[in-house]
Amino acid sequence: MSDQDTRRGSSLALTASALGLTFAAPMALANEAAERLSERLEPLESYQASFEQMISGSGGERLQDARGEMWLSRPGMLRWEVEAPYAQVVVSDGNEVYLYDPDLEQVTVQAMDNRVSHTPALLLSGSAYDLTENFDVFYAQEGSEDVFTLVPTSNETLFEELSMVFEGETLSELMMTDSTGQRTLITFDDIVQNGRVDRSLFDFEIPEGTDVIRETY
Repeated sequence: MSDQDTRRGSSLALTASALGLTFAAPMALANEAAERLSERLEPLESYQASFEQMISGSGGERLQDARGEMWLSRPGMLRWEVEAPYAQVVVSDGNEVYLYDPDLEQVTVQAMDNRVSHTPALLLSGSAYDLTENFDVFYAQEGSEDVFTLVPTSNETLFEELSMVFEGETLSELMMTDSTGQRTLITFDDIVQNGRVDRSLFDFEIPEGTDVIRETY
């Protein structure tokens, strides 16, 4: 395998991990925070945006910068396209999740089980009730931003802590810390909430000649 393929493979793994920060300000009680978060998420039927993603190691070293576009439609549908540094596509049709690397001509297929659906981006496509049932939720106000911090109540998630940042009623950032101390910051721009999203974006046809890896748990 060439150095470029190794970098692409590492980039793909980081993207998959991201699609899985503690605040010093006083936080609201968990029940009240969960209700507030539900009020923000329940009206969200669709979401589309461009994004920039930065992944850093436990020591603060920068591991990867990426950018792309995403589309989400509830329940359970997501398309996440990384444009740079390497093209990658993640698609969920509500039943299966496809992680596709066109340069490596490889696609990984996972069932939409609890472990996969508890990745950060897919969490947004599920129900607010399930979200607040499976996580302890805390709330803090940071200037003009509302920050909801989610701590999982089971070990089925790919992260130890996830924060959702809202500016007004609009989700503007996701911040995640995993069990290794790796941190992911995703910032959104050109945001459209509850706009029309073409449902065909969530259909994925495996290109001819692509290696298919099916993961089971």
